[in-house]
Parts: sequence; structure tokens; C-alpha cells
Amino acid sequence: MDFDFSDDQEQLRDAVRKWVDKGYDFERRSKAVAAGGFDRAAYNELAELGLAGLYIAEADGGMGMGPIEGMVVMEELGRGMVLEPLAQTLIAGGVIGAYAPADLKAAWLPRIASGEALVVLAYQERKARYRLDVCEARATRSGAGWSLTATKSLVPAGDQADAFLVPATADGKIALFLVERGAAGVATRGYGTQDGARAAEVMLQDTPASLITPDGLAALEHAVDIGIAASCAEAVGVMDKTLAITAEYLNTRKQFGVAIGSFQALRHRAADMKMQLELARSMSYYASLKLNAPTDERRRALARAKYQLGTAMRFVGQQAVQLHGGIGVTDEYIVSHYFRKLTQLEMTFGDTLHHLGEVSARMQDTAGVFA
Repeated sequence: MDFDFSDDQEQLRDAVRKWVDKGYDFERRSKAVAAGGFDRAAYNELAELGLAGLYIAEADGGMGMGPIEGMVVMEELGRGMVLEPLAQTLIAGGVIGAYAPADLKAAWLPRIASGEALVVLAYQERKARYRLDVCEARATRSGAGWSLTATKSLVPAGDQADAFLVPATADGKIALFLVERGAAGVATRGYGTQDGARAAEVMLQDTPASLITPDGLAALEHAVDIGIAASCAEAVGVMDKTLAITAEYLNTRKQFGVAIGSFQALRHRAADMKMQLELARSMSYYASLKLNAPTDERRRALARAKYQLGTAMRFVGQQAVQLHGGIGVTDEYIVSHYFRKLTQLEMTFGDTLHHLGEVSARMQDTAGVFA
């Protein structure tokens, strides 16, 4: 199997890396954090690069690309800890394009691709504990349409988004709806997250909604799997940069007249970080390659990938802080922010323990050394 990237994919990587290096430095990110954790201008710049339309067909104004291009982009955004929720845009483009009726596609996909509309997934509920089949939100028929009553938590940029993808129980099963933030009955309460980004509680009370698909659980599982693949790729970029910063520190910081990077024990710990990074990178590739596989195969693969990435994120982040000493947890030093980002990503779309349970539950009868 050929794992080399195509020329177009490398050019895409180079374009995003240049934007991160020149247009999204740590100072700009810090200003965005201080302003609330979301910068619409930065998001518009990502859209101008075409990134908001990665998963949207060319006929709908997008770039018509796929999971590998999404992985390439998210890795580079991870290196810069970009706050703007492009992963949510990938989810919206993929889900609306795959499941929505023609009128919704025509109304929303071009706007998403251009960056005019930010659409995010609002699915988490307090009692769900990462389970996708637990949904207290209710949808009722209202004339020719639907109305929703729900409370969704930790919605990325929820008080800044233009619309939400909302799962709700309708006629005894989970369906997926699109709700505009400006619709009647919508209330949001925004707050910062530990990595500096922005999220919100979203409350809906008899809010008008458009039905995307009555088979909402399948669409929601697909949406979350797109998010997992994007998070895995982003985490690889974060860990890659974390390791580079740590290696530079080890080769600069001196003790007893020599760089501490010359100490064998510390070199071994840095080597272990590199090992975990490469394990994570291979599983991120695996996740992206399986994103268009049949549902059962895809779900198993994404759970495996998120488990391995969660383990690697925790190890790399903690080792980076330990190797830096006290400076590693100060706000003034950049590695502490990478540590926070890794901690946040480990919990995004299901934490490591949850996905270990998913891997176990999805094991086939043939699993094991005696298969």
C-alpha cells in the first residue's frame, strides 16, 4: 500500500502550514483566547483557503476532497493549536451532504463552503456519558415542520455558530435536525474551555427545526466518526509540535555545565515520546482510511484509533511537562498550552476509557490469538 501523499495533498499541507506559521502565531492565539476563544476573522481566513469546503462537493461550492485531505489539514492546524472549530465544519459538510434532502443541501452547503455560515454539532447531554443512543431531546411535529425542546452541552462555539445539527427523539427513534441559532426559542450560554477555545450550553424550547434525516442515529455516528478522525489528526499535529518544543528545551537548558538533553535518562524519555507520536500517527492514518468504510467496520476502526490516540496524548503531554520542570505549567510558556490542548482532545468525542469499552464491545468472535 502506498502511504505517500500526492502532490496536491502536499501543496495543501504547505498552504495551511504557511498560514499557521505566518497568520496564526501564539500572540494572535492569545488575543483570541482573551477575547473569548473564537475569532471569526481567523475562521474566514480558513474559509478563504477553501478549507471550509473540503468535504463539500464542487457542485455545491466546495473542494470535493476527502478524509486524507482533511487529515492533512487538521494536522497542520494542530501544530498551531488553532482555536476555530474547523472539525465541526467538516462534520457539517459531510453529514448534510450525505443525509440531507436537496433543499437543505442547496440552502446550506454553499454557505458553509464559503465560510458565511458556521454549522456545529450539538449532541452532548448531561446524562449521556458519551453514548450516542441516549437522547432526552424531543422533537414534535408542528404543522408541516418540526419543533425541538432540548438542552445540549459543550457545543463548540455554540453562541457564535449560525446553526446546529441536533439529534432528538421523534416518533420513538432518534432523528437529526438542523436548527438556526436565530430561530425562536433558542438560548445560548457561552464559556471558555480549558484549551482556550469556546463552547456553550444550547437550550431549545419549541424551536422550529428542519429534518435532515429520520435515521438520526446512523447520521450521528457518522458525524462523530468524522470528528474523531479530525481530532486524531489534530492531536498528531499537537504532539509533533510538543515533542519539537521539548527537544529544543532539552538541547538548550543546561545543568552541571552541559545540556540536559545529554542525560541518558532524559533521552530515553524523549525517545518514548517519539514512539508514542509515531504510533498515534499510524492510527490517525488508519482512522482516516477507514472513514468511508461500511458502518460496523468504520465504528470499530475509529474507536481503536481514538483509544490509541488518547493514550499517546496523555503520555506525550505529561512527559513534556515533566521534562520541562516547573516552567512547563506556566501560562507564559507555550508548552503548557499544548498540554492543555492534548488534555482537551483526549476527552473530545469520547475519552480513552469510553473508547476502550467501545473496542471491547465491538470485538468479533474471531478476535484474539486463537482466531
